[in-house]
Amino acid sequence: MLTGQSIVCANSIQAGGDGAGASPVRTLTVDAEQGQRLDNFLLGRLKGVPRSRVYRMVRRGEVRVNGARARPSDRLAHGDRVRVPPLRDGAPGESQPLAPAALFESLLANAVYRDDDVLVLDKPSGVAAHGGSGLSFGVVETLRQFDPGTRYALAHRLDRDTSGCLAVAKNRPALLALHEQFRLGRVRKRYDLLVAGRWPPRLRRVEEPLERFVLGNGERRVRVSRKGDAARTDFAILGGSEHITWLAAHPKTGRTHQIRVHAAAAGYPILGDDKYAPRAARRARLMLHASGLAFTLNGRAMRFSAPLPVEFRRAMPAG
Repeated sequence: MLTGQSIVCANSIQAGGDGAGASPVRTLTVDAEQGQRLDNFLLGRLKGVPRSRVYRMVRRGEVRVNGARARPSDRLAHGDRVRVPPLRDGAPGESQPLAPAALFESLLANAVYRDDDVLVLDKPSGVAAHGGSGLSFGVVETLRQFDPGTRYALAHRLDRDTSGCLAVAKNRPALLALHEQFRLGRVRKRYDLLVAGRWPPRLRRVEEPLERFVLGNGERRVRVSRKGDAARTDFAILGGSEHITWLAAHPKTGRTHQIRVHAAAAGYPILGDDKYAPRAARRARLMLHASGLAFTLNGRAMRFSAPLPVEFRRAMPAG
């Protein structure tokens, strides 16, 4: 699933605003946000609007998706039109993210590749691919803020704590071409990871269905479940010791937290995973790195790689 943030404001100013001091009704057209829940979509776009207000708008039917009422948990599809009701001053509907210039400069300085159609970044751990869920900005908002003339949109996403190759389209034709390849499974991805324990040499594939669920505090998680979507990850041992194994992972599907959950379900959680690893396996950062990415664009086969971060190398087993 592709959940990068690329939303086009349709500028559809309709009658019926709730008076002076209120923003007009707006319609947002979903582009690269397909698959995201309605509540997370709204929380990501309506910066400064209290969470309670967002849920109240949806519950009362003030938010409409393609003209119909919707639930917070409903997932959006490409091309869906989301009606946002008037918002009074003090609850800005779309305030600009305040990303630091240093982040923008760092992202470009460490870019793996760039041309007129695509930008491939070596995303650092701890930086979200897009804003939302309490974050005012991510990679894509930062790029748009400091280069507003380019239509940046995420071709895919990485978890906030996962570092490595992240492809960002710079125009709609490139975005659609990349989305199609991800959807058809034609994009080749490699991840490097460190797991707790000695991974069995015969364990070369984990193929378990994955289901997303929400904790009582609203945090999203993923678990192995017969009710989930099919998911497969291939693993290869690159090195290890009695307590840590260095692996390469090649996901054949693109489920949320797929590698993290498959590794944990196999009994070898990723070091630094604060969601799926026991406390004994935790580190300063998640030891998962998107080290390779390959796709075709404009008839050219393109392959990219991002070097292992310093902290990753320091934690790797000797030998």
